[in-house]
Amino acid sequence: MNLVLTVLEIVAPAFLLAGVGFAWVKLGNEYRVQFVTQLAMTLSVPCLIFTALMQTEIAPQTLTTLSLASLAAYGVVTVLCFAVVALARLDRRTYLAPIIFGNTGNMGLPLAFFAFGQEGLGYAVVVFAVMAVYSFTFGIWLVSGGGSPLKVVKEPLVAGTLLGGLFLWRGWETPAFLTNTLDLIGQMAIPLMLITLGVAIAWLHPGHLPRAVWLSVVKLALCLAAAIAVGRWFDLPPVAFAVLVLQIATPVAVTSYLLAEKYGAESEAVAGLVVVSTLFSVLALPVTLAFLI
Repeated sequence: MNLVLTVLEIVAPAFLLAGVGFAWVKLGNEYRVQFVTQLAMTLSVPCLIFTALMQTEIAPQTLTTLSLASLAAYGVVTVLCFAVVALARLDRRTYLAPIIFGNTGNMGLPLAFFAFGQEGLGYAVVVFAVMAVYSFTFGIWLVSGGGSPLKVVKEPLVAGTLLGGLFLWRGWETPAFLTNTLDLIGQMAIPLMLITLGVAIAWLHPGHLPRAVWLSVVKLALCLAAAIAVGRWFDLPPVAFAVLVLQIATPVAVTSYLLAEKYGAESEAVAGLVVVSTLFSVLALPVTLAFLI
């Protein structure tokens, strides 16, 4: 019973905040997703990543190992998902990127923070940054056939990650007044991302639901297997291992739908994956956390 209550205390805030966003637009209120997303991804999330890395007491060697483990895990997931898409004869541009890349930002960061505190958040931002760089290059190439590696350099969250890593490595800290300011800006990120997730789900028009159901189950199974195997292979510490598994196992990201819409893939099919995998995660992620904590 204590374990169940602990898991509920961890996941309830995340899903309740997403529910606030869902209810907000269903009640007819305005919510400018493009503005909020830009605010989060260019300002609050980079500040969150920078301050989380700068203030963490995690050993730099462990963060380096986690970065390599994250790259390896996404590499394994990519190979496995490519095989699934090929065997099922699905459209690669539509389905491959969504089942590779999870919602490590909107859902993974908050859950890691609620479950493991500041230490978990420090690990989670590393996995999130690795995923972001991978998705901005290989992910966009999959959907559009023309992703540019130079785009990554221009992303503020990448700059925040590199700068935070530098401060962590050198043991530097910004002046107290600046740290407090950056910390306040970063605190916006988690509630903003969760509320925006609920808003986005409320606006989606899902299609191909039967296919979305089995693909969501397959995605979760493959991601869990890959993350657990890689985490054990790299012999990650318990919290780093748990965060890696949690992040890799997150449901399909809303950004996958936005990319499909932008580049002419089957956006309704991707919307179905986002909705079904997110609803499925309401049950799957608490069970996963129960084994991790």
